[in-house]
This record gives sequence, structure tokens and C-alpha cells, in this order.
Amino acid sequence: MPDHRARLESLLRPGTKPVGGGDFLDLLGEIPQAGPPTGLAQRLMRTSAVPMIYERYWRPALGRVAKGLNGPTMADEVRIASEALGLRPGKVVLDVACGTGRFTRAFGEAVGPEGLSIGLDGSAGMLEKALSALNPPSVAYLRADAVDLPFGDSTVDAVCCFAALHMFADPDAALDSFARVLKPGGSLVMLTSARHGDQPLRLVDTVLGRLSGQRMFDRGEIAAKLARRGFDHVDERYSGVTQIVTGGLPVNIRK
Repeated sequence: MPDHRARLESLLRPGTKPVGGGDFLDLLGEIPQAGPPTGLAQRLMRTSAVPMIYERYWRPALGRVAKGLNGPTMADEVRIASEALGLRPGKVVLDVACGTGRFTRAFGEAVGPEGLSIGLDGSAGMLEKALSALNPPSVAYLRADAVDLPFGDSTVDAVCCFAALHMFADPDAALDSFARVLKPGGSLVMLTSARHGDQPLRLVDTVLGRLSGQRMFDRGEIAAKLARRGFDHVDERYSGVTQIVTGGLPVNIRK
């Protein structure tokens, strides 16, 4: 059976060393979180209580409000992400801002024992909760900065980032990281915010975003950002004030 923790370490940038022990690799050590919170939503996410209710109550409830009654369920999100990434046995997939690991576990099943599913989050509480679940042997967890990813260039086959990009202080830097660590031919899928195009809904979206500390992206904005980073076959699917964005790097892309 492959040593998935050792394999994870081998993908890190040269000179990157874990600074904490435990069941997940820790690159942040005594730093409580990777960077200051961007607003109320992230402050709540960083409390000790939210990881306990995140997967069953917190994320589904907030997601339903944001996506609307006709938006995808959490189970639908996992299925959509897995299909968009084209996961197969032996692949390496990175789940950025993995929370309590629901997507990470599903990806681990898809890539099988010869693959590797990496769950990355800045919260020790989230990762501890993720480890308390039944994880496939192909899963490994990493506490690190989700914006400045600690991996070498062209090291993973797929990147997933659901319900997080809009809470990053520097989403453009995060997109740069996603493109950098993806191998040519690799796939990306994200769920993030999408402001309505018409007033007065657009104004309401903007105000609520500012109050919660979440960035509200314009429709088409993320697709344009990905195109500038060399992604092709970019697609956006909207539900309420959310969007699921998919794209891939060409096999012959120059990095």
C-alpha cells in the first residue's frame, strides 16, 4: 500500500517542512490561521463550534440560501465536482479549503489506492473533524495557506475549491496558485459567488457581501480570469448568487 503521507510531502516545494506533528501535515504550526479573517463569515468559520456542525448543518443551510431552492444539493455538488475533474484511479487531486473533508473523501474513493486526494485547509479544527470521519486510504490532509499553495509547479492533476474563493483576501493570487500547481491537461472546478446582473438585486448582493466579508464576483468575471491564465473550455453554471466554474489547462500549455 502506498504511503500517501510521504507522497504528499514529496509534492511540496523544495525546502518546505512540516512544523507540527499529528495526523495531518502542518505547515502553519503556532499560527492560528493562514492570514487575518476577511469578515464575519470567515470569523465564524474559525470558531471551535462551526467545524462540529459544518458538514451536516452549516454548509448545507448557507448553501441553500445562496443557491436558491432549485440549486444543487451538497450531494449534487460532490457529483458535479467529481465529474468535472474527470477523476480516475491513480490521479492526484487537491481539495483547497476542504473544511471537514466531504469532497476530499469522495475524491479519495474516485482516485483509488494508487491515487492521492489531498485535503488542504488553514483550520486545525476543520482538519481534526475531517480526520474523525472514515477516510479512504488514498486521503491525506494538509494545514497550509490556501492562497499561496505550498506545492511545486505542475504537481497535481486536478484542483477543487468550493465555497472559498470569495472569502480569500487575494483571490487572484489563489487563481495563480491553482494554475501553477496544475499539470498541463489538468482540470479545475470551483464554486464561488456570482452577483446578479440587474438592479436592485445587484445592489443587495453587494451590500450583503460587504457585511459578511465575502467578495461578490460579477458574472463572467471568473471565466475571464481563468482565460487569462491559459485555461480553456471554461464553463459557468449559475444558481442564485453562486456559480460553479470549470476549466482545464491545455496539454501543450507553456508555464
